[in-house]
Amino acid sequence: MGYFSTIGDDPIQEIKGIYNHKREQIALRLNEFKEIWKAGTKEKVFAELVFCILTPTARGKYCSIAVENMVRTGVLFTGDSSEIARELNGARFIYKKSAYIVEAREKFLRDSTASLKSIISLMDDGHKAREWMVQNVKGIGYKEASHFLRNIGFEQNLAILDRHILKNLRSLGLIEEIPVSLSKRRYFDIEKRMKEFSKTVEIPMSYLDLVMWYKETGEILK
Repeated sequence: MGYFSTIGDDPIQEIKGIYNHKREQIALRLNEFKEIWKAGTKEKVFAELVFCILTPTARGKYCSIAVENMVRTGVLFTGDSSEIARELNGARFIYKKSAYIVEAREKFLRDSTASLKSIISLMDDGHKAREWMVQNVKGIGYKEASHFLRNIGFEQNLAILDRHILKNLRSLGLIEEIPVSLSKRRYFDIEKRMKEFSKTVEIPMSYLDLVMWYKETGEILK
């Protein structure tokens, strides 16, 4: 018996239906991500990192607006931690996260050789890049690193195990319950199950994530 023995037809058909209906829109979004890797500046890549630092326990839409505002005003690149914290509407733990942002800015925007893009470009696969980020960037765990690498178009085959995805994985029978926290071992185990499901339903991982997001929110965000 495999992981899918308890899955009924309805949840799978719903996922497939959304995929078929939204495939072109999702493809456009994924191409936008890839364009960041191809042509994005180190500032653009850094802004995507900031978005991923902000998203835990916060709504992605509000985090995106906050980052866009900080880029437009220049606060993201020149403001101190208190100035950044004042811009973080909709996020939680704003003082801790603003400190993470300033520290990351000091590490990755000093010069082109220290930028995240230049460092990640030296790695030959997304799993190594994710592990490096978890070990070297404060405020970044496996979910955030997977999210960041997808959003900059470097790696699209990693699971972004946020609450929306975990809810869907539970409804599909891939997990019994939504974990309160995710150890590295548990994260990789659930990611493996999601990848196997992705192959079974013939929906690429990058599409599957955005399909599940659309199912929960009615939007194709990032």
